[in-house]
Amino acid sequence: MAEETAKPAVKKAAEGIDYSGRPFGYTIPDTQTAMICEQDPVIREKLVADLKKIGFLTSQPATYKDALKHMRFHVFNVVFVDDDFDTGVWETNNVLRYLENLNMAVRRQIYVVLVSATLPTMDNMQAFNKSVNLIVNKRDITSLEKILRQAMAEDEDFYRVFKETIRKQS
Repeated sequence: MAEETAKPAVKKAAEGIDYSGRPFGYTIPDTQTAMICEQDPVIREKLVADLKKIGFLTSQPATYKDALKHMRFHVFNVVFVDDDFDTGVWETNNVLRYLENLNMAVRRQIYVVLVSATLPTMDNMQAFNKSVNLIVNKRDITSLEKILRQAMAEDEDFYRVFKETIRKQS
């Protein structure tokens, strides 16, 4: 009898959750995922093609609100954010601001790449200043696969002990 009264409450609670922001259905465990926040279709297609070659599933939100919905349901391995993604003049980039405010244990699981028209590729000081892992200048997008492989390998080596400690505590 207790089961009969519990089922409607669970069903009602589940009905209140909006799953429309889920970027993927079922993904195989240990599948690499990437979110691409880029409005230039040429650059976006290059990013998608290179990431698919490396073995990533990709999500491509159209607005920062969609991107935030996607991150609510999924911790991406890599997030590409154009420095002007869904911003007006003098507005802040809401995706970058969200990522800056994440809990450190969650943030360190996400490799954030800033795609910029002005900042130089692989400038570590600017990356630190922007709270991202890597900067890729739009002029260097053609070499993205090579740049990303090298930078992610360096990041993995640098944070290996930290990430192992976080996994053990989970």
